[in-house]
Amino acid sequence: MNDQQSGSGPSASSGVIVLVLACAGIVAALMQTLVVPLVGELPRILDTSPSNASWAVIATLLAGAICTPVVGRLGDMFGKRRMLLICVVPLVAGSVACALADSLVPMVIGRALQGMGMGIVPLGISAVRDVVPTERVGSSIALISASLGIGGALGLPIAAAVAENASWRILFWGAAGLSALVGVLIWRVVPHTETTGRGGFDYVGAVGLGAGLLSLLLVVSKGADWGWGSGTTLGLSAVAVVLLLLWGRWELRVKDPLVDLRVTVKRQVLLTNLASVVVGFSMYAQSLIVPQLLQMPEATGYGLGQSMLAAGLWMVPGGLFMMALSPVGAKLSAARGPKVTLFVGSLVIAAGYASSLFLMGSAWGLMIVVCIGSTGVALAYGAMPALIMSVVPQSETAAANGFNALMRSVGTSVSAAVVGVVLAQMTVRMGGFEIPSENGFRTGMIIGGVVALVAAAITLAIPGRKAPSVDQAAPVSSGPQEVSGLARS
Repeated sequence: MNDQQSGSGPSASSGVIVLVLACAGIVAALMQTLVVPLVGELPRILDTSPSNASWAVIATLLAGAICTPVVGRLGDMFGKRRMLLICVVPLVAGSVACALADSLVPMVIGRALQGMGMGIVPLGISAVRDVVPTERVGSSIALISASLGIGGALGLPIAAAVAENASWRILFWGAAGLSALVGVLIWRVVPHTETTGRGGFDYVGAVGLGAGLLSLLLVVSKGADWGWGSGTTLGLSAVAVVLLLLWGRWELRVKDPLVDLRVTVKRQVLLTNLASVVVGFSMYAQSLIVPQLLQMPEATGYGLGQSMLAAGLWMVPGGLFMMALSPVGAKLSAARGPKVTLFVGSLVIAAGYASSLFLMGSAWGLMIVVCIGSTGVALAYGAMPALIMSVVPQSETAAANGFNALMRSVGTSVSAAVVGVVLAQMTVRMGGFEIPSENGFRTGMIIGGVVALVAAAITLAIPGRKAPSVDQAAPVSSGPQEVSGLARS
């Protein structure tokens, strides 16, 4: 069914379209940080245990990871605008469910619905290619994707301020209102795009991928709580491996696959997706460690004693750096090719981690670390869409972006698990409680830096190509994964 058949709002300039899609990205990112200030209060609010309350965070991660590649394929088949509007529905419904929740189950359902709306991210990137003049595609995608970094950076202090001064339910009512507003703006401003996908929808592939990812991400998210050697963890790990292998076999044999694995195994696509996993890991380690250091009591000798609100405000400049420098990455990709941009970005991330070893003693120092790391993320994540879309058929643009977003999600999830284990094992005792030690934080930073260097090494193996016509680089935030790890910390 062609997306042009269902009618449209009045035409709008490309600048207004980009602004609306950027706002949609900001709202999607805000959704993922709303719950962070409530993490400590969720057991009391929902009358449940801390372990059970963590599902209110993990549900968003799981739903987003599972639904993003599916939504991408549907966007290619039925039109990006239509799927953008559909993604708004669970954002609104999930926010309302959370606002009305008085127990664990409705809260988890609401948070899962909010995660389903994260398909807005790859859909927005893909839609820009269809509705913006060629000469503005690169800068437009950069702006839309960088807005996710801004949303994530702004979401924490905003949510903390509301949570400290008003009812927690206001956070979700506000989210519902913002989501509804974004839906109206998309309906009125974003034009229809011609469908490019052909064939039917792979329902078996969607279920298989969802089940495999669910098993895998449950192991990553809850393995530390269950015990890495427990029967549950090992059993789910085996299930994940079997399901994903069977899914891969199915995708190679079905006529219209959910993900065309023959395209994903092309050297450029395969290595870019692998780099996405590794860069996602490296990027997230910083997002997990820095807020904890900022909020650690000063009595530890290395903590900075900042409130949740203050810690969030110290992180804001990092999002602003992503916004400011994303056009630089786009220009570098146009001039030298996105491979160079990804390589430079990985090295900058590593430099940020290296600087942390000397700047961890003050809030100003950590802000500088965050800004350096965010600069690298802006460059590295910015190059990935260009590398992917330069070799993927136009009919699979949204699906390919969705799968690449999934790879970043896997990287951030694994990062949360690894860094969580490091901080849980390297502790000191204070006030009767075990807390992460200074050496634990430094080790986490070193791991993040080493992994960033691994990403740079992987990038060197990617065939050197420029973007097809313009730089299409754009940084894309991990959103829910960041919140999940912060909550588990």
